[in-house]
Amino acid sequence: MDDPDEPLQQLFLDILQPASFGIIAALGAMVLLLASSALISGSEVAFFSLGPKERKDLESSKSRASNVILRLLEKPKRLLAAILIGNNFVNVAIIILSTYVTAALFNFGNYPFLGFIIQVVMITFLILLIGEVVPKVYATKYALNLALFMAFPILFLRNIFNPLSSLLINSTSFIDKRIRKISADISAEDLSHAIELTKDEEASEEEHKILKGIAKFGSTDVKQIMKSRVDVVAFEIETKFDVLLSGILKSGFSRIPIFKESFDKVEGILYIKDLLPHFEKGDNFNWKELIRPPFFVPENKKIDDLLKEFQEKKIHLAIVVDEYGGTSGIVTLEDIIEEIVGDITDEFDEENLVYSKLDENNYVFDGKTPLNDLYRILDIDGNVFEETKGESDTIAGFILELAGKIPLKNEKVNFENFTFTVEAADKRRVKRVKVTILEKQEKEIEE
Repeated sequence: MDDPDEPLQQLFLDILQPASFGIIAALGAMVLLLASSALISGSEVAFFSLGPKERKDLESSKSRASNVILRLLEKPKRLLAAILIGNNFVNVAIIILSTYVTAALFNFGNYPFLGFIIQVVMITFLILLIGEVVPKVYATKYALNLALFMAFPILFLRNIFNPLSSLLINSTSFIDKRIRKISADISAEDLSHAIELTKDEEASEEEHKILKGIAKFGSTDVKQIMKSRVDVVAFEIETKFDVLLSGILKSGFSRIPIFKESFDKVEGILYIKDLLPHFEKGDNFNWKELIRPPFFVPENKKIDDLLKEFQEKKIHLAIVVDEYGGTSGIVTLEDIIEEIVGDITDEFDEENLVYSKLDENNYVFDGKTPLNDLYRILDIDGNVFEETKGESDTIAGFILELAGKIPLKNEKVNFENFTFTVEAADKRRVKRVKVTILEKQEKEIEE
């Protein structure tokens, strides 16, 4: 009976040549070069992954390797150029040696395809796996240790390849300008997606939410975060002083809009701190003299621009107006900050006023809750809502748009994998809504 391994053995006998001392030396050199390629590739990730904490540790350390790392990082472009040049030289040397070894050790005259597999595919795989992928994965976990180990070799490479590095840096200056231009055009959605992809297990969920808030910060309109006019505490300019004081104490706010005849005619903002010296004065006190000029902003103003204006003008509150000049509501510095860090509760805020969580999939919201707060509380990106909604910026407004009418109590409105159940409503508005998050199976049954 024929041995099934015989053809394979015959194949090796046909292609295998006797190994000389030169071939063995070349194989040894290839192993050393692969190790060098791995260390240099890993160094690229290690050096540029060092964060503020690691740099602080290096600055406090007295070792020579730490000082070398800090010196190298002072000129990051030159460091990167030296690493790339050194790595390419090593990889080219590996390819040259591998070609010599395979040509001397194997005879592929009758098996050209096998020669292609060994000379091209296997060598490329080895360079990518051992010289690129594995060391870079290792370097992401142990960046500081690898940087300390490779500090002096990389310094040597930088000094050796200094002329080539200078040429590379100078010749690519125009590319830097192009990169800066492209970087400036990155959308908030792309940045948010990048944050999601690079989520670090060591970062807390709260830190991750803050990063996502920053990513979406520049694309949020004032209208999406403002307090609607129906919820604003404001006083008519002819209000008696004792009535004004009583209302201010009940409100708990430090800045109050003052209007004439209707809220569409805001005359100014009254700062409570300006009233402090006059609390003992009677009804005849002319408190109107303390009113400060109002700052008006349109509904579609971006909140990052508004934040800059708040900083420049050193104010904390703006009156939001619509396209017809009517007052839509107010927006405060606290509203803007909450878009990044989440809800800020002070001693005057009512706990659980905005929503209550029944379980993991059921929440009850006030109808006037902004959609932005809904996204944050449910921990969703909200893109589907933003693409579907029209002019609405609250949960109630979104339900009205979906239903095309004011829904009755207990009426349900479905959207994607969400069910909105109206728990309280009148003839004019939706007051309270239960939001249910459906699983895929439940959604299919509903449909």
